[in-house]
Amino acid sequence: MKIGSLQIEQGVLLAPMEDVSDSPFRRLCRRYGADIVYTEFISSDGLVRNAARSFAKLRIEPEEHPIAVQIFGGDIPTMVEAARIAVESAPDFLDINCGCWVKNVVARNAGAALLKDPPRMVAMARALVESVPLPVTVKTRLGWDRSSIVICEVARMLEDAGVAALAIHCRTRDMGHSGSADWSWVARVKETVSIPVILNGDVTSARDVVRAFAETGCDAVMIGRAAIGNPFIFRQAKTLLRTGVEEPPPSPNECIAVCLEHLRLLIEYRGNEQRATTEFRKFYAGYLKGLPHSATVRRHLMTLDTYTAIADSLLQYAEQLRMLPALAQHTVTLSEPESVCTD
Repeated sequence: MKIGSLQIEQGVLLAPMEDVSDSPFRRLCRRYGADIVYTEFISSDGLVRNAARSFAKLRIEPEEHPIAVQIFGGDIPTMVEAARIAVESAPDFLDINCGCWVKNVVARNAGAALLKDPPRMVAMARALVESVPLPVTVKTRLGWDRSSIVICEVARMLEDAGVAALAIHCRTRDMGHSGSADWSWVARVKETVSIPVILNGDVTSARDVVRAFAETGCDAVMIGRAAIGNPFIFRQAKTLLRTGVEEPPPSPNECIAVCLEHLRLLIEYRGNEQRATTEFRKFYAGYLKGLPHSATVRRHLMTLDTYTAIADSLLQYAEQLRMLPALAQHTVTLSEPESVCTD
């Protein structure tokens, strides 16, 4: 897959996810094997109006490259101005969000709303291609609804407009995250265009990554929700692609150590411990998935708002897990330590 000067074979990418794919998480995913990461989607209106929250999302650390900045909006001149602003953060390419299905985005004629007006989507893409010195890509869905799947036609028009690559979430806007992603459309789009086509949707494991390449001929695979609290999925996918051998899941110690590192990075990034620990709660389920008694541990972690308290609880939990085989041999029920609170 070639995007500008980037050349990546069988790329495994981190999807842009609002309130998830911030700089600390992107850095971890890059370390664990993500070939390209994307920012959270950034409002073009926010950038043009100099909104602090929008500009904060443009912070990029050197170790995050290759990285794409994703922007969204419904007004073409505003998108062009926002794209020029985004270029100043020195990403490797820009991505246009034409797939977000949530109501407050669609109501602004942005995101997936552009699927109702493909010529306007293409006009927006062409305007950005002609206005910035970086490659421009698009992430979209199959169509507005299941009766209007237009992805093949849209792909052709976007290629003609100069778009460098196309990422397809293989659902329609009306599906949201429900139902099953239909990967077959990626193979059809691959027959239609010569630009790279990236598959997204229902990629939940390393096996899914390998299957996506084999079944569709896609140029790269993008992982979204399955990566939340699970940056290890990129390492697992790359290992399976490279060797054909599945690596074992991360150990409990690794999961807990990376969870705490992620939290430290987020606290440093936010500059506000309480805000960071509250935001971080979405990640516990991923990091602790499959570990014994993790539901109880997660419940009490949700009540904690300092790094010290969270680290103490997780390290005590790690010690309990280390002792678990010996406890099981003596048929002793694992209990929570005194300092661990439950919700």
